[in-house]
Amino acid sequence: MQEHVDDSGSDLPQTPYEKARDTVKGLWRGFFGEPRPRVAVLRLTGVISPGGGRFQRTLNIAGLAPLIEQAFSTSGLAAVALVINSPGGSPVQSALIAQRIRAMAVEKNVPVIAFAEDVAASGGYMLALAGDEIFAHEASIVGSIGVISSGFGLKAVIERFGIERRLYTAGERKAMLDTFSETKEEDVARLKDIQAAIHENFKAMVRDRRGARLKGARAQIFSGDVFTGAEAVKLGLIDGIGDVRSLMRTRFGKRVRFRVIGERKPRLGALFGLGSSSREAPAPADWAGGLLAAIEERLFWNRFGL
Repeated sequence: MQEHVDDSGSDLPQTPYEKARDTVKGLWRGFFGEPRPRVAVLRLTGVISPGGGRFQRTLNIAGLAPLIEQAFSTSGLAAVALVINSPGGSPVQSALIAQRIRAMAVEKNVPVIAFAEDVAASGGYMLALAGDEIFAHEASIVGSIGVISSGFGLKAVIERFGIERRLYTAGERKAMLDTFSETKEEDVARLKDIQAAIHENFKAMVRDRRGARLKGARAQIFSGDVFTGAEAVKLGLIDGIGDVRSLMRTRFGKRVRFRVIGERKPRLGALFGLGSSSREAPAPADWAGGLLAAIEERLFWNRFGL
């Protein structure tokens, strides 16, 4: 049986399949030259949330898992490019998405390069940490390595309209930070403890992924502040200024091919429940909940002037 030497230098018998594969590759190169390298482009745009809605465009592991698999299954894959435009959201969903990308990168032995567009902040920056390298525009908003919780206090509102609040719980902390009740100092203290724990997890992830590349004072980097792309380079939060097309052509040559991975955008009618196979109209509660979710999503972007 014919012997051949593999990439590691050890002698292994060549199987019939390997012989046929090498023959086909040789014929291909003879007729067409070396195959063109391919870069899978995975766009991560939107607020990060465990669930979406009629009025939202959200990112979560359930929706992205098949797209991540698709990206890393691209034939002739040279690299996966993450193009990120996200103000953040759920820290758990952010971490799960980043972990899945890293797991696939290790399994397929493929480099991952992250690119920030308008904003890669908070959970959006956590997504960027899935990249072996991170690039951005000079004016991109990057960072916000912190934790935020927000809500409304409506106790005075219901009192003004003579509405009686009836709340029954089993467990003294079950109604912690209830929107229609007075704020309690012990509830705020407990929330801050939870935020501090999540913040520590975020900081550990940054240290693990960026390591010695971090150049700025840790107090500044982990303050929750945001930085322009130019500032982020100096702090070591990103590796340089660049866009996906230019950098990939520099790395892999002008013959590089791009495969954009992503879901088809829903038609306008589908957003409003038109053209559905169901004749049932959306319930008023669904419309109200969707509109409130859309407003909350808009507030995420507004924090960064977008």
